[in-house]
Amino acid sequence: MQLSKSEEELMNHLWKLEKGFMKDLLEAYPDPKPAPTTVATLLKRMTDKGFVAYNTFGKSREYFPLVKKKAYFSKHVNGLIKDFFNDSASQFASFFTKETNLSKTELEELKKLIDQQIKNK
Repeated sequence: MQLSKSEEELMNHLWKLEKGFMKDLLEAYPDPKPAPTTVATLLKRMTDKGFVAYNTFGKSREYFPLVKKKAYFSKHVNGLIKDFFNDSASQFASFFTKETNLSKTELEELKKLIDQQIKNK
């Protein structure tokens, strides 16, 4: 299951906070902030999807992520590779390195990461 753009934005705030009440989540947004009812609706949908849970303290709920950021984006990227690059990581890497404005330094850093992964296998 996937998050909508709005849900992803809220989830990013929750990942940064690690846990938070509604007021904490609203404060994490830049101005103009969304309406509390909007955030409440997003949290309800994300809870129903299994991405978020909460602990109840009186009438307040403290929300926390059930899914780690790395796991979510790893699944996202793997789906992208499968759906748009014929399940070929090399086609994805080729596209990524050619179509993004990476500097020579960034490309060299990527090469070091890849070389290290090769060495570790």
